[in-house]
Amino acid sequence: MADPSTTLSPAAPSDAPAGRRAGIGDALRALEMDTRMVGMIGALAVVWIGFDILTGGAFLTPRNLWNLSVQTASIAVMATGMVLVIVTRNIDLSVGSILGFTGMVVAVLQARILPEIWGFDHPLTWVVAVMAAIAVGGAVGAMQGAIIAYLGVSSFIVTLGGLLVWRGAAWWVTTGQTVAPMDGLFKRLGGGFEGAIGAGPSWAVGIAAILLSVAAIMVTRRRRAGFGFPVRPLWAEGVVILLVAAAIVGAVMVVNAYPLPAPVVRRMMEAQGLSTDGTPPFVAHGFAIPVLIALAVGVGVTVLSRRTRFGRYVFAIGGNPEAAELSGINTRRVLVMVFGLMGALCGLSACIAAARLNAATNANGTLDELYVIAAAIIGGTSMAGGVGTILGAMLGALVMQSLQSGMVLLGVDAPMQNIVVGIVLVAAVYIDTLYRKGLK
Repeated sequence: MADPSTTLSPAAPSDAPAGRRAGIGDALRALEMDTRMVGMIGALAVVWIGFDILTGGAFLTPRNLWNLSVQTASIAVMATGMVLVIVTRNIDLSVGSILGFTGMVVAVLQARILPEIWGFDHPLTWVVAVMAAIAVGGAVGAMQGAIIAYLGVSSFIVTLGGLLVWRGAAWWVTTGQTVAPMDGLFKRLGGGFEGAIGAGPSWAVGIAAILLSVAAIMVTRRRRAGFGFPVRPLWAEGVVILLVAAAIVGAVMVVNAYPLPAPVVRRMMEAQGLSTDGTPPFVAHGFAIPVLIALAVGVGVTVLSRRTRFGRYVFAIGGNPEAAELSGINTRRVLVMVFGLMGALCGLSACIAAARLNAATNANGTLDELYVIAAAIIGGTSMAGGVGTILGAMLGALVMQSLQSGMVLLGVDAPMQNIVVGIVLVAAVYIDTLYRKGLK
């Protein structure tokens, strides 16, 4: 008689798919990858590939991706601050109007006031302009935060009023007149061929970013091990480092594949006393300055939110405001600081937007609050408070701008673009609700 155990052997293959699924799940857990972040990257890939197919290959080109990164910078900067605002269970509807107001103030400062002091194109003009924008934006945000924190008025009402007040103030600064052009050095903050750093510096930035990423991963591993917390296996650390390095190298290769226009290259050669006969050489754009600013802000706000007492207070308030106050946290002061930071980032974004347009109008920043809030929500920031990541918000800004850029390439009208953005925002909030229910 045959061994009875042999009759069980056909069942083994049916367990293989489950085993493979378990293996994939174990690998993802070992890598400690946020499933929402992975899903967002997947959604971004679908959007990019879909638009590339629909536009006949016009979307995934170095030129369009470079322009896309520049267009995303202003929204991404503000989205980092919006994460902290929403984490504290608040909202800021005035960010677009603050951008417009500070942009007009800065434009008047550098086009009319400072030239009377030290003339046009002074090397300090752009420095003073940026500092003034951050100071004015921070003061406006802190004032709104004080009303919310100390007078107990809802953030929705305060910032809704701010949306109207600061939009009107933007018109009042110059009675609706457009201010142009901007200072020569200031214009570099907006991108363009003047605001591109070139191929060599871009590789230097990429290598530095890889080294800093590896150092941050290793320091985090050492800290966790020192406190007795579980750490990723070494192979998982290696995979994470490879993925980060591949993403950075890929970004550098894309921006270096976009050449400067031939007339620009010829003017550069003439300025250097070189012959302009024949076909001009290939000169890469490299990273745009506004993109580097956005990335620096993202890193800075990430460190602020994850490595400082202020950041811990922000998430504690979002998790349970009553418990945070009872534990001794000055919740009112923290809220003022959060809204002040949000305003300061609006001022920095105003510099990027005005420099990119080489002009400031009272319409700058219109509807930016929609894109900023949508970027934060799509990036995984919970409207219930206490949950949110800076990286997620910046990816959310890239998703939002990708949708807009793709629709522009397809010739979609502006009203339909707004409809799509609104639908995406509602869908993101619904998905967040389902995700939080799944965690309970």
